[in-house]
Amino acid sequence: MARLYTEVEVRRLIEEATAPLLARIAEFEAQLAKFKKNSSTSSKPPSSDIVKPPRSAAKSGRPRKRRRGGQPGHPRHLRPPFPSEQIDAAWVYEWSNLSSDWQPLDEFRVLQQVDLPPKLFEVVEHRARMYRHRTTGKIVSAPFPPEVRRGGLLGPRLTALIGFQKGGCRMSYQLIQRFFTDVLGLPISTGELAKVVGKVGDALEASYRQLEGALPKQSHLNIDETGHPECKRKLWTWGFHAPGSAGFTWFHIDEARSAEVLREFLGETFAGVVGCDYHSAYRKFLRETGVTLQFCWAHLIRDVKFLETLSDRATQRFGERLLAKIKALFRVWHRRETMPTAAWQRAAERARRDVRRTALRPPCRSEAQNIAQRFRQHAEQYFTFLNTPGVEPTNNAMERGFRQQVIDRKVTQGTRGPNGRRWCERIWTTLATCAQQGRSAYQFLELSIAAHFEGRPQPTLIPMPP
Repeated sequence: MARLYTEVEVRRLIEEATAPLLARIAEFEAQLAKFKKNSSTSSKPPSSDIVKPPRSAAKSGRPRKRRRGGQPGHPRHLRPPFPSEQIDAAWVYEWSNLSSDWQPLDEFRVLQQVDLPPKLFEVVEHRARMYRHRTTGKIVSAPFPPEVRRGGLLGPRLTALIGFQKGGCRMSYQLIQRFFTDVLGLPISTGELAKVVGKVGDALEASYRQLEGALPKQSHLNIDETGHPECKRKLWTWGFHAPGSAGFTWFHIDEARSAEVLREFLGETFAGVVGCDYHSAYRKFLRETGVTLQFCWAHLIRDVKFLETLSDRATQRFGERLLAKIKALFRVWHRRETMPTAAWQRAAERARRDVRRTALRPPCRSEAQNIAQRFRQHAEQYFTFLNTPGVEPTNNAMERGFRQQVIDRKVTQGTRGPNGRRWCERIWTTLATCAQQGRSAYQFLELSIAAHFEGRPQPTLIPMPP
């Protein structure tokens, strides 16, 4: 005789049969959500969002929003004319056969034209007289000046140009060689170019070491790291950014991505604030030294936005609530300069409590629990910027500083050994710091190389107090 099941038993059997399937579906949905991550929901670069370029307006049948070039109503921008001290020659054009009806004026219509001279380099021959000893017959020569001997074939300006082309323009030795042959009319071997680049790296060592020694003295540093390939090995490029036009950006390539790198360059008693992401090296550095950290809110917000893309409705609602509280926190932060100090502090404390309270009430899903765990362990390290003026809540400054290094990595495919590493560290540091301080990188290279050739003290990348 067939057994009859109760309604409760039927529901239990259905749950037992479908539970593995539902778990499997949830697993697939989580994997699919991870594959759909983009720059707004993860740390992926914005370039990774471009899968298929959008159709043009002409092909899609939609009218263009605006035409190319200058827009109606925008003021016209013209290049200012060269001052008189920069004008090397002037030509005056007049009508020769003009009737007396026309009176010449002391005014001119001016067109300034810039061009290269026919020969773009000068050759200076240095001659050291030879001497023979009357008794022994030994022959010696007068010594060359140190700057001539150290410079060799190329002087400081051409040496600086090659260093700028190699580091700032990412030109290969063959491309630099072609430029010198075709444009300058100066054939030069790739071996000689490599020697010149080595001289530029040597000239930048002193200023590079000065910035390294200044790291532990900074009140605020943004730090980040990115991969660096070298002969099928994965190294790490570390970036240290002291913000502001009086700050600097310093790069170091290391085999490790650990707290030991931070201890090596910041020491055990660093008294400033470190802005960083949530990587374990910074958390270990916090445990071992008690340093003040500011974890990046941009990274956290992307992770919270990722929760909104998951299929679990409870996780979605948690992400929505937390994101709303974070937005409220930053609305208060942006009003810091417009509110009375006491009122702003009360509003900021309320917003901070709201964010923390919401973050500590997650659903059971692991992605939400991971967010809550951050606030259980390191909530104070997310709110340092509220109590420390001048500290930014994100690590965007250092991440922007890595853009040129990432492009360089893709173009050059990394380095091949310690010499290449040292060159990259020094030229990247020089280019980034000069751009940050509003200085000409080429002029700094020229000054550094001339001082290196002449044996004089090197120029510094640390701004001098007024």
